[in-house]
Amino acid sequence: MRDLVRFGMWWALDYGYAVVWQARSFFSRARSDSYLSGSRRPVVILPGIYETWKFMRPLIEQLHAQGHPVHVVADLRRNHAPVPDVAEHVAAYLEANDLDDVIVVAHSKGGLAGKLVMTGPAGDRIRGMLAIAVPFGGSRYARLMPLRSLRAFSSRDPSIVNLAQHASVNARIVSVYARFDPHIPGGSELPGATNALLDTGGHFRILGHPAVLAKLATFTS
Repeated sequence: MRDLVRFGMWWALDYGYAVVWQARSFFSRARSDSYLSGSRRPVVILPGIYETWKFMRPLIEQLHAQGHPVHVVADLRRNHAPVPDVAEHVAAYLEANDLDDVIVVAHSKGGLAGKLVMTGPAGDRIRGMLAIAVPFGGSRYARLMPLRSLRAFSSRDPSIVNLAQHASVNARIVSVYARFDPHIPGGSELPGATNALLDTGGHFRILGHPAVLAKLATFTS
């Protein structure tokens, strides 16, 4: 019973976080080119489905304050295209801007696209990826969703199955996820990766968790 109460509280806090940051993203006047300065390794931000890059501003601002030039792929818009299409946009951005030794910081669906890029020719440009709440093994809730863009996260979807077969890049991935994720009940553990399970709950609010911010500092050093 105690766990149910705790999970319910985490669920409510998670959606509260999502609503607040979606609203802030909508009204924000922040410009992506204002984060491009910096002398440390470049970082590419990949948000989750139906998220713009502004949803991840807490991480972006910390990374930029640490001296990293932070890049966003404007062509992704709200990131509702199929994962292979998203990966093509990301790979094209890396090559068009001649980015190397890149750190990818990705949330949810963004991490699937990031890993797919790592398996292709542009993958040599990526040093590693910090993946936050990413459904590497899919979600059992996906098949119940009314939209095809959400059903694509089923563990039986070809894109998820194909991605799991590319395990050679997993060693360059740090997967951070919460003990309770209302969208990914099976968690985000990725075989061969560095997995960091946080004793908290949420799919969205984990983006602002102090442990994720601390992991950013060590992963990008």
